[in-house]
Amino acid sequence: MKIQIAPSILSADFGKINEEIAGVEPYADLIHLDVMDGHFVPNITFGQAIVKCLKTKLPMDCHLMIEHPERFVEDFVKAGVAGLTVHQEVCPHLHRVIQQIKGFGIKAAVSLNPSTPVETLVDVLDDLDMVLIMSVNPGFGGQNFIPRALEKIRVLRAMKPDLDIEVDGGINAETAKMCIEAGANILVAGSYIFGAEDRAKAIESLRG
Repeated sequence: MKIQIAPSILSADFGKINEEIAGVEPYADLIHLDVMDGHFVPNITFGQAIVKCLKTKLPMDCHLMIEHPERFVEDFVKAGVAGLTVHQEVCPHLHRVIQQIKGFGIKAAVSLNPSTPVETLVDVLDDLDMVLIMSVNPGFGGQNFIPRALEKIRVLRAMKPDLDIEVDGGINAETAKMCIEAGANILVAGSYIFGAEDRAKAIESLRG
């Protein structure tokens, strides 16, 4: 599977956000959006109004770290995202939310926190376009990679060989290599890319 890199704009300069996106766009495959509500995670970032203002030719990969994501699916679809990721931990009716997302003709994905087993997705795996493995506890950028994520990637790859597996948290050249070897094919990186002097080189170093 092709290795795809998704720079997370959480680590970009929001004062010139479209310029920041334009700077990484030629070298990346997706633009990753971390939407946080201050309830499910201890941080607040941005909502659909900001997403609507983002300019990119790349697909926008939107990670909803929010409670009651089903209330906002249509808003983010209208804002132009190519896919929505919701958290297993906040969706008691996960199958329904996945179908709601797919009903808008975009990709549906589910994210798992570090303490959530991949086995919790057995009954919805065939409905998913992607699973996002959190390799840090969600809420803040710049955290250290949790090695246990690698085993979760291996288990998930064995469960569904053709699934897109994305990893987010503590991704750098070293951890990216380990994630790819474990079976991941989409890597999210924020501070490693936007904090680099040469962002093109940083992105390339993640491809293994």
